[in-house]
Amino acid sequence: MTTPENYHPYRDLPPVAGICTIADAARIGFSVDECVKRLKRHHWVLKRLHMVFIERLTSEPIYELKMGFSLHAHYCAEHAAQWRKRVGEMREPPLGLDNAPDRALDVFLDEVACARDTPALLVGLYEHAVPALLGALRRHMEGTNRLVDHPSFRICRFAVIELEEMQAYGKLAVARLVPAVRRSELANWKALLARLLEQAGQLDGSAPAREGEPGRLFSISPRAFDGVPQRDERFPDPYNMGVHAEAFLYDPKFPPEPKTLMMFYKRLREIDVPEMMASIIAETKGKPWGYYVDMTRQLWDEARHAMMGEVGFVHAGIDWGRLVRVNFTWSLALNTQLTAIERHAVLYFIEQGLMPKTGKRFEWEVGTASGDPYSRMIQDYDWADEVLHAHIGREWFVRPYGDAKKAIEYGDKSWTKVLIDWSSYRDKGLTGHENWWPKLYLAWCEANGRKPDPAVLAYDTSYAASRADLKDVSVSA
Repeated sequence: MTTPENYHPYRDLPPVAGICTIADAARIGFSVDECVKRLKRHHWVLKRLHMVFIERLTSEPIYELKMGFSLHAHYCAEHAAQWRKRVGEMREPPLGLDNAPDRALDVFLDEVACARDTPALLVGLYEHAVPALLGALRRHMEGTNRLVDHPSFRICRFAVIELEEMQAYGKLAVARLVPAVRRSELANWKALLARLLEQAGQLDGSAPAREGEPGRLFSISPRAFDGVPQRDERFPDPYNMGVHAEAFLYDPKFPPEPKTLMMFYKRLREIDVPEMMASIIAETKGKPWGYYVDMTRQLWDEARHAMMGEVGFVHAGIDWGRLVRVNFTWSLALNTQLTAIERHAVLYFIEQGLMPKTGKRFEWEVGTASGDPYSRMIQDYDWADEVLHAHIGREWFVRPYGDAKKAIEYGDKSWTKVLIDWSSYRDKGLTGHENWWPKLYLAWCEANGRKPDPAVLAYDTSYAASRADLKDVSVSA
């Protein structure tokens, strides 16, 4: 008698397209209803975690965590989109994907979102939420039939790869940033998080739910989004506007080699773009999920650009934290002076300034002319990314606005409203607008065996009389 165990395909070729054995394919897995129930809970957690990363990015001082949160928000947005698509394939309308599937689970996520400080946030995210989601996805992969539910199995498998990466990152972050005394102080909160998951029947509802009213600790008082950017001690002069990068870059009398150094600064300075974009995403409600996917992809791209600048300085032998003064005046001003739609308008306006020959193409040409392969490579990809970002702007800002010309005019008008007051920052004692360029340039010359060019060394143009966009010279973002 033929059975799943003794059945042999033709010439013992891999059965069922190689995804599993015949016996596995014959095993009874989840029903469609059970599968959808679990997928909805996975989706809800991904959606909520996306916003946790977004909402905490701007006010998180530690640069590396800003970058990590940018990536992890991107992962969560992308995977949530796949879950939404899969649920929509499974005879489920109305989908109900924007409703909390379980009260205790939602309180669990509220608690993580409202963590009082960075150590608590890291513990909540990377010792509770991410591991719980990983466990749920692995149980789904083990419990469902790989043949009949292969689309769900596949999206779980791909998500597990990146969630494992997130967990590994988080484990190291917790080890470096959560002291033993703070962990001890969080013991009751950690116990509450574990209890909430038990009350929810675990993240995926796979266990019997524990009775009881979900308790709250941190989330008794909801946490409002904080749009004021914070920076760690490697950014000691965040109001400094003493070196006009664009004026130097576009001045034909200066050679391309030191211009590469200034472009590394411009890339690293793009930290303020994720800080600003996070405020747009956090404060813009009710958009299609594609909006959050695309905007978070752009946010992650801008974080990548900042890290390209960081790596560029290291590649050039430069201790950027000691020699470079990276400001936050752009993200601070936009986040505190404009509405979310006005910020988006400014972002789109600046992106359009990057598209002509005097924008990203010019920066790539400078990188090429410098003879530095790393500079050429990062400007090549930076240019490509900005083409994508211009498309995202057209899709999610211009299309709803209805008129491209008016959209650009609105962006220019919104940008004009922003007060980035060079004199006020100086007069209030927030910065002396130090010209840090000569020390940086001399260090680069020494590290790379170059003789300083007197004209380059003497560069001393600040942002005192101009804003950083192509209307005058070039753009900052």
